[in-house]
Amino acid sequence: MNKPDIPIFDGHNDVLFRLFQAGGRDHAKSFVTGRDGHIDLKKAKLGGLAGGFFAIYVPSPVDLDLKLELMTQDKYDLPLPPAVDLSDALPIALQQAAILAELETLGALKICTSVHDIKTCMQTGLMAAVMHMEGAEAIDADLYNLDIFYRAGLRSLGPVWSRPTIFGEGVPFRFPSTGDVGGGLTDHGVRLVKRCDELGIMLDMSHLNEAGFWDIAKHSTKPLVATHSNSHLLSPHARNLTDKQLAAIAESNGMVGLNFAVAFLRADGKMLADVHYDVLLRHLDHLIEHLGEDGVGLGSDFDGAVIPETMGDCAGLATFRDAMRMHGYNDALMSKLCHENWMRMLARNMG
Repeated sequence: MNKPDIPIFDGHNDVLFRLFQAGGRDHAKSFVTGRDGHIDLKKAKLGGLAGGFFAIYVPSPVDLDLKLELMTQDKYDLPLPPAVDLSDALPIALQQAAILAELETLGALKICTSVHDIKTCMQTGLMAAVMHMEGAEAIDADLYNLDIFYRAGLRSLGPVWSRPTIFGEGVPFRFPSTGDVGGGLTDHGVRLVKRCDELGIMLDMSHLNEAGFWDIAKHSTKPLVATHSNSHLLSPHARNLTDKQLAAIAESNGMVGLNFAVAFLRADGKMLADVHYDVLLRHLDHLIEHLGEDGVGLGSDFDGAVIPETMGDCAGLATFRDAMRMHGYNDALMSKLCHENWMRMLARNMG
């Protein structure tokens, strides 16, 4: 039986980028009136999606059709796009931050900077949004822009999105592969980590390579977090986390959000949508085994990836909850996985 009274707070979506692609701030109303993507207010209500991390993402010129075709092969290794200059990245990041602000003006959501804000939204039915930055191309070496984005609501940041930045290196879209590719954080990256810790900006390790992962583990005083990653043992993709990494996250009392992107779920690493809920549940079981019931949440990657056709869009979260219950998860565990664990993690970062 579906229990919509257990709301879902999600670790990652890319709807701001999709609205940016569609026309920017003037297109924000489609989030309220309905759009073709994974998330809008109507779908969110049907799926019990109460909020999540809204990512600011600066794109690279990529032939998406070719990328998706290559990722259906038995093996693939997509070349990483080159670094994006600050002068190119900052205007795009600001436009997406402005889209998020426009959504708040429209009454579609609230930009939350505390757990109290999020819980209030969940009680009143207003969507809760935490501003996230996926790749720090819009942040300058002196970190002035970081402080400004913080004032605008930024509370979560990934130093890289796979391609390199002045702060570190990411993992390629490569299968099969580990994330043990390239060097660690730069001196700028170490300073970024320390400043994020000071401000209360949660660091997201989802796209970092292994060297960068271990550097954050060394230099950060906060729990280790990967907002949208899966088990490398079950899907040996460069984007996924090894059991050694999961052990380090567990030791820090950190957290991982389950990524719905099919290539990071499937044992064959293919970007094909015929994935059933048992595959997602297998990853959840593995994460719970290694991180404990308090260290696992959801990190869908809605509007940023091909997700299981069984789910379709965020309205399908209702059927996914049904599958979780059928799998044997009780209400206490469901509440942790659906939102409580993210609340505890955010409380340790932003209060």
